[in-house]
Amino acid sequence: MHLISTRLKLRRWRPDALVLLTVLLSAMVLMPIAVLGLSWLGDESAVWRHLADTVLKDLILNTLLLLVGVGAGVLLLGVSLAWMVSTLDFPGRRFFDWALLLPLAVPAYVLAFVALDLLDFSGPVQGSLRQWLPFFSGGSVRQPWLVIVSLSLVFYPYVYMLARAAFMVQGRTLMEQARILGLGPYAAFWRVALPMARPAIAAGLALALMETLADFGAVAVFNYDTFTTAIYKSWYHLRTLNAAAQLASLLLLFVLVTLVLERMGRGRARFAQQGGQQMHRVRPRALQRWLLTGYAALVFLAAFAIPVGRLVFWVVDSAWMDLDSRYWGLVTRTFLLGCIAAVATVVLSLLLGYVRRTRRHRLVHAAVRGATVGYAMPGSVLAVGIMLSFAAIDQWLGATFNVRPLLLGGLLALLMAYVVRFLAVAYGPVEAAFERVRPRLVDAARTLGATPAEAVRRVYLPLLAPGVLTALLLVLIDVMKEMPATLLLRPFGWDTLAVRIYEMTTEGEWARAALPSLTLVLVGLLPVYLLMRRMR
Repeated sequence: MHLISTRLKLRRWRPDALVLLTVLLSAMVLMPIAVLGLSWLGDESAVWRHLADTVLKDLILNTLLLLVGVGAGVLLLGVSLAWMVSTLDFPGRRFFDWALLLPLAVPAYVLAFVALDLLDFSGPVQGSLRQWLPFFSGGSVRQPWLVIVSLSLVFYPYVYMLARAAFMVQGRTLMEQARILGLGPYAAFWRVALPMARPAIAAGLALALMETLADFGAVAVFNYDTFTTAIYKSWYHLRTLNAAAQLASLLLLFVLVTLVLERMGRGRARFAQQGGQQMHRVRPRALQRWLLTGYAALVFLAAFAIPVGRLVFWVVDSAWMDLDSRYWGLVTRTFLLGCIAAVATVVLSLLLGYVRRTRRHRLVHAAVRGATVGYAMPGSVLAVGIMLSFAAIDQWLGATFNVRPLLLGGLLALLMAYVVRFLAVAYGPVEAAFERVRPRLVDAARTLGATPAEAVRRVYLPLLAPGVLTALLLVLIDVMKEMPATLLLRPFGWDTLAVRIYEMTTEGEWARAALPSLTLVLVGLLPVYLLMRRMR
């Protein structure tokens, strides 16, 4: 009977044009992954022998070291700071509650070159130490530990944000029950609060590790070879796109392992609201309170205040002279690319949200899920997959219709990389906005004689507007900061602020990279402001 019922349901359900568009969009997102898998059919044994003899071992070890180091760093910073602002009362807590999110606005490659400038042998820190301490000689800080520290300072807010929300949701009842059962404050944290917050912490850790795997600019500043730098070198130096694709597929394996570990870390645990009671904050002794303030201030200074202050100093000192037509051209192209990609991405996310809301079927859910996996793919991986896909399509069009290449070398490849990568970013707020549209409102509009198009225009769009604006803003900022995909896919003459920063930092022109960096930091504060409003 069940089999007959299922067949009848399949016969009754006919996918319409919107469902087919959703499936097509999912296929477009998944196409680069499939192409990367097919790249192993090509023979690149000579390149791999060269890589195995030279850098492959270092690539794997460096990537693993980076993942372990950044994972430990973001856990230590994110969980400890979240616990402090949620449960303890210390001077400056209200300020640090939101200020500790500000490092999210700083691109990793910006913090990396500022840290290198300040701490390297010729920087002001070592210069001062040599003056004060005659026995201090100093040395290069282009070491793995500084890469790990830089990335940890930029990515810890992912863990901080989610862990803080989890600790706040637990409320004071849970901790009071633990204390009644005889647990001290620290034992209650380790045995009750931390396990309860594990799903949120695992999700934040996964986000931080995926950003670490996707990072290109920061590791390039330190000449620290990882898979992202190897992909870039294979593309530009070895001129072997297929080998770059095989390296990209290995990087994708790291991403998949990260996602699996996140699922395992989350387990079957779920959040549970504990009556909505606010957390009762403990007031430590005077010395401990000021130690907590000093710890939060140290992290805030290192991750945000000092890097931004250094950028402002450079701009005021000399970089303002770069405020010429070339700079405004970079800003215009960056903003134009961001706007086009944001509009296209949000329109597609509206399609996904509408179809998921109105067509409840497993195929639709699977297609929506497939269309939103792009954020897990690093920009360099996407670039290689899209380039190989477009090359194959151009080759087929040329052989079939005898036409010149249409897709390679144009803006379409770059815009597709942006859309695939950030579709999940736009879909989140759009889906949340759809959840706020009650079905009875649409039914009432239809009962009053509105056509489906009028119901969309007069009911859906006004209620979706806040979520759509948030999605537009988030994608715009992410596209403006995106570096690896832009570097690999930009057409000639379409340099952006991120590309300018890369060019200046590779030449050691830290001060000249300050102006575009400060621009990106300032625009990056907008989504952080939205996040802070949502947290309150």
